[in-house]
Amino acid sequence: MRLANKVAVITGGAAGIGLATTELFLKEGASVAIWDVTPSGKELADKLLAEGYKVWFQQVSVTDREDLTDAATETIARFGKIDILINNAGITKDKTLLKMGQDDWDQVLAVNLTGVFNCTQIVAEHMKQRGYGRIVSASSNVGLRGNYGQTNYVATKSAIIGMTKVWALELGRFGITANCIAPGFIETQMTQAIPEEVKQKMIPLIPVGHWGSPLDIAYGYLYLASDEAAYVNGICLTIDGGSAR
Repeated sequence: MRLANKVAVITGGAAGIGLATTELFLKEGASVAIWDVTPSGKELADKLLAEGYKVWFQQVSVTDREDLTDAATETIARFGKIDILINNAGITKDKTLLKMGQDDWDQVLAVNLTGVFNCTQIVAEHMKQRGYGRIVSASSNVGLRGNYGQTNYVATKSAIIGMTKVWALELGRFGITANCIAPGFIETQMTQAIPEEVKQKMIPLIPVGHWGSPLDIAYGYLYLASDEAAYVNGICLTIDGGSAR
């Protein structure tokens, strides 16, 4: 029970890596507030509540500051505090530079970058008042290495690494750590659109010889959110099987 008596907010917590993280955190003793734009999160929360877990769902977009402020207020009212923020929500709209439209750029930055800023700024104020917090954000190994056809996505994931380092410097004195994770090739709903033959061609680039699972990333979130990582601050933890890209 590494998160016993802790309260975690997980954005995008109703599917993919977010869902794996929600389920793992609950098993490790945390109370979890799922902030997700997907309405099906309500059914998920009801199911988990019926299983005896302390969980609450708020349908909210990370781009809407007013709704996020309300969600934070409601989370604190229900659970008494917020100890952990997992900035996991994200989208892709992949196109090469010369084909990428302004909307493709704006929407990905709004969710993946501004959304992380919004959630962190709102929740960090509460953490500062309590003198404790764990902030963990989703970057990507392509934020370190680049990736064909992902100017918008790579820009956001690189920026998250930089923001994390700034927050580590600014918030550490308030008992708050800020770290991020850079996943590699992970089997999620987001990557299901990739043709199988393309996925197979990627495997030789991964030294361990296979794609990762959402749970691989969830365990990374768990470590950085736990008290075991109390002296870990400002890092980007790469979880990609040693990928050569």
